[in-house]
Amino acid sequence: MPYLILDLEMSGTEAGFHDIIQIGAVLSDNEWNKIGEFESLVYPENEDAFSTSAEDIHGISIYDLEEAPMAYEVFEDLEKWLRKTLRRQPNDALRDVVMCGQSVINDINFLKIKFSELNVDWPFSGRLLDLVSITTLMNKVNESNGKQKPAGYSLTAVAGFFQLKREDELHNALEDARLTYLCFKKYFELAAKLKFMEED
Repeated sequence: MPYLILDLEMSGTEAGFHDIIQIGAVLSDNEWNKIGEFESLVYPENEDAFSTSAEDIHGISIYDLEEAPMAYEVFEDLEKWLRKTLRRQPNDALRDVVMCGQSVINDINFLKIKFSELNVDWPFSGRLLDLVSITTLMNKVNESNGKQKPAGYSLTAVAGFFQLKREDELHNALEDARLTYLCFKKYFELAAKLKFMEED
C-alpha cells in the first residue's frame, strides 16, 4: 500500500475556475520509506484567472509558466512516473495508492475537476490520509498524556512541532510535499511507540 504525498500550487482558490500551476509529490512505501519524487510546473488554461494574491504565496508568475507543459501532459507524466517507480505495467491499476496531504481533499478536488475537464480517467481510489485529521487525533493523545502538541493545524505549525521548516518563505509544491511527508513519517513513528493501558 504505497503512499502518495501530494501538494499543489494554484492560480487561486476556486476549483473549476482557477488552475493547478505546480504539482509536487513524494512516493513512499507502506513503512514510510521514500521511493521517489515528482515535480512539474503546469501551464494554466485560464490565464485571466491568475491572481496576484496566489502569486504572493508561491512566487510563481505567469511568465514563469510560459514554457510549462499543459495539464494533460503533466497528468500523463505523473501516472507514468508512478507506475515506473512502483514497477508496474503501463495499464496496471493505481487504486491501492493512498493519496496523502495537508487538507488533501482540497488538492484532490482541483485534480478531479481538471481530470474530468480533460476527459482523463481518474486512476486512484478514495483512499485518503489527511495530515489535519492525524494532527487532530494526535493532539488528543498528547493532551491525555500531558505532552506538548503543535501550536496549530497548518503545515508550518505541525512541521515546527517536529523541528522542521521550509527553506524559503514562499510555498513550493515539492518542498511542501517533502515537508508533509516528513510530518506523516514522524507521526507514524510516534504512533508505533504508543502503549494502551489495559483496564481492570
